[in-house]
Amino acid sequence: MILGLRTAIYPVPDLSEGKRWYIQALEADPYFDEPFYVGFHVGGFELGLIPDGVPGTDGAQALWGVHHIESTFARLLAIGATSLDPVTEVGGGIKVAAVTDPFGNRFAIIENPHFDPAAVK
Repeated sequence: MILGLRTAIYPVPDLSEGKRWYIQALEADPYFDEPFYVGFHVGGFELGLIPDGVPGTDGAQALWGVHHIESTFARLLAIGATSLDPVTEVGGGIKVAAVTDPFGNRFAIIENPHFDPAAVK
């Protein structure tokens, strides 16, 4: 079951520069800061930066929350999606995965035990 939006990820060519700009834009420091990912809490959701990405006006990558990522990933494949990124543990018990829907769109999911629905504003 898809629970709702959890994370939007923005690719940046230089993670340090991206982090500096988003600290100013969001007026907040990141809660997670590693060489492979920088995460900010924004109104109960997460804005993430990934390094060495190719920015573009097509938009950020949205990740949709799920309770059980493995079974949801399998169900998406069973109904016609194609595997894009397999289920991967990214730290702190958080797992992500992505498929290509039958129309060619990226559809990403996240199982995040730290997400707090009560924090959504």
